[in-house]
Amino acid sequence: MKKTLSGDPILKHASVGELLKRNDFRVTIFGSARIKKNDKIYKQIFNLAKSIGKEGFDVVTGGGPGLMEAANSGHEAGDKPRRAQSIGLTIRLPWEAEKNEYLEVHKHFAKFSKRLDTFMTLSSAIVITPGGIGTCLELMYTWQLEQVQHICPLPIILVGRMWEPLIKWFKKYPLKHGLISPGDMKNIYLARSNKKAMEIINKTYKVFQKEGKNYCSNIRKYKLD
Repeated sequence: MKKTLSGDPILKHASVGELLKRNDFRVTIFGSARIKKNDKIYKQIFNLAKSIGKEGFDVVTGGGPGLMEAANSGHEAGDKPRRAQSIGLTIRLPWEAEKNEYLEVHKHFAKFSKRLDTFMTLSSAIVITPGGIGTCLELMYTWQLEQVQHICPLPIILVGRMWEPLIKWFKKYPLKHGLISPGDMKNIYLARSNKKAMEIINKTYKVFQKEGKNYCSNIRKYKLD
């Protein structure tokens, strides 16, 4: 029987509920549904997720098209031994977005709040790729929960140059004027390359692997109601 990196057997057709009971290392990738396959950022995220799959880490996305599809399809290309899960959490919208074809585990949500909470319970590292209002919401939700210590201090890895001016703004205004603390910036990483993003992910995994069940034991585990 094939096993995950945690030593647990791989569950075919597992539910999200079953995955929540396991101590697997998972990388969540947030990003735009609007970016097409011929875009260079699509190809970059495909290759990043391919590297994540090669390492045997699970990947979690919104399960739809665009950069979510890039992440799930890239993960499939990298995870040839099928040691890890490709997970998609889709959302009901006024325009019905189809889930992409590369998901191994899928859950559909009616409300963004419950979906965001599920992302938080599943995640060991967060990758933010180019996106619009929804991606910004996911970034800020993760960042706030870390600030108030409702989740572990996960790395928030910002991929793509579009995020650099935003982080400069945070340093120039909220941080400079005391509206946030220097520690609030601690887990924010800018990664122009996939190599840099993977360095941060692998460093996080080493800590995760070393501490095992004690990982982030000083912070209350974020749970779904």
